[in-house]
Amino acid sequence: MPERQSSRKDAVRNREAVLTAADALFARRESPEDVTMADVAAAAGVGKGTLFRAFGDRAGLLRALYAARLEPIRQAVETGPPPLGPTAPPRDRVPALLDAVLCFKLDNRRLALALEEGGGNSPYQAEHYERWHSLLRAVLEQIPGLTDCDFTAHALLAATRADLVEHLAGEGHIPRERMRAQLANFATRVLASGPL
Repeated sequence: MPERQSSRKDAVRNREAVLTAADALFARRESPEDVTMADVAAAAGVGKGTLFRAFGDRAGLLRALYAARLEPIRQAVETGPPPLGPTAPPRDRVPALLDAVLCFKLDNRRLALALEEGGGNSPYQAEHYERWHSLLRAVLEQIPGLTDCDFTAHALLAATRADLVEHLAGEGHIPRERMRAQLANFATRVLASGPL
């Protein structure tokens, strides 16, 4: 039994070391594609086998890192106070949710790009996208007179795609607060446009 506990502690410690190393590497590298599994394993001080056993592949590692960074926002959305939490009026909550996604992607630009660009699957089938879409659609459905909430949720989330955020913030040099204000204005106009 003590040996099993020790191996579990080692696994937890290794997982944390890998996530910390991957986090640092993505923050330092210019392109997300520059970060390899070998780089992460070396930086974390673990073997590549440990890395693959814990995360499966690069996409699994990206998803785990993304989920770890997103955890505070997830908690705020599920149990936090308005305007982000579940007790906020829907017309206030929609722009707050979009702002949270945008700020997260601005703060994690390279990781968000790597996750959305990685793999052959559509980014719209990714678990994190489905979670945001489902939440946003559910909030939109609470707004009287608003129809086609499924499409509207997709359209609003498109404004927070990592490649667009990178284009606007990186190439367009649009300041963070201006991007946030533009997104809030866009969401407000969509919600005020009446039945869709």
